[in-house]
Amino acid sequence: MRNYIYIAAGGALGSLARYWIGSAVTNRLGTKFPYGTFIINITACLIVGFFLTLLGRRPEVNPAWRFLIPIGFVGAYSTFSTFEWETFSNLQTGAFLVAALYVVLSCVLGLAAVWCGVLLARLCS
Repeated sequence: MRNYIYIAAGGALGSLARYWIGSAVTNRLGTKFPYGTFIINITACLIVGFFLTLLGRRPEVNPAWRFLIPIGFVGAYSTFSTFEWETFSNLQTGAFLVAALYVVLSCVLGLAAVWCGVLLARLCS
């Protein structure tokens, strides 16, 4: 039962962070490109890469962190379905270049962010 509480707490924090960061970025950079979702997805990749690597290398760390951060927080924070919807919407309106740029940058930089998270975790352990 405790694991569900960790997931719920992480999820609450992740959804609040998603809303706050998404709104702040969109208000600052506008809506021509889905910057908020893009930044959220890239930072989610960094967080997942970092925490899963760190937790895998440090078995003495309380396993509750796996439920709180990667499952709860990132599960609510990451916005893959929103990413897909925004890509679809751009395609529907004929913004093919924006859609293509969004998909390519999200995949390439998301993978790079996971890699950076892994490297950071390795440096910390």
